[in-house]
Amino acid sequence: MSNPLSTPEPRIVLGITGATGSIIGVRLLEVMREVGVETHLIMSKWGARTMTHETGRSIEDVNSLASHAYNPNDQGAAISSGSFLTEGMVIAPCSMRTLAAIASGQGEHLVHRAADVILKERRKLVLVVRESPLSEIHLENMLKLARMSVTILPPMPGFYNHPKSIGEMVDHIVMRILDQFGIHVDLAARWDGHMTAGNQRQSE
Repeated sequence: MSNPLSTPEPRIVLGITGATGSIIGVRLLEVMREVGVETHLIMSKWGARTMTHETGRSIEDVNSLASHAYNPNDQGAAISSGSFLTEGMVIAPCSMRTLAAIASGQGEHLVHRAADVILKERRKLVLVVRESPLSEIHLENMLKLARMSVTILPPMPGFYNHPKSIGEMVDHIVMRILDQFGIHVDLAARWDGHMTAGNQRQSE
């Protein structure tokens, strides 16, 4: 991966907000730490509440996985400025409230402000949106941001690689997220064009 930054390793901002699926954000932190990505983490108030409920992990434990962790109310943090260089930002999971705030330019806390910086600087923004079913408002906000080159990446599990656990499904999603930043880690089997029928592999 080419690195245009003056830092020796890629630098990515990660937001964790209050939608279900915080395990994806936590696993992203673990993998990025393993592969040498400098991570800048912001958990919103409800992101932290949901994370502790769903994973049983403490805020301190998850913050320790990041290179830098920020209070969501710290609007003066480094990542609130466009002069702070990054490859981009991923919000995983991304709540519909966060989606709407970004789409309307409402910077209520640091997750929103950091995303606004990514947009204005034309950097990569990936939103792992989590809601079902989707209303017209949700869809319109996604379309508005997609037209600004934001990647809308719902955490859809792949079943062609025959996952045997929730962890394997999460790894597949994390792998696809990192692909968006040119960080290719084979956490799960990638599609190779071969299908199986019974015990026989077929390529046609």
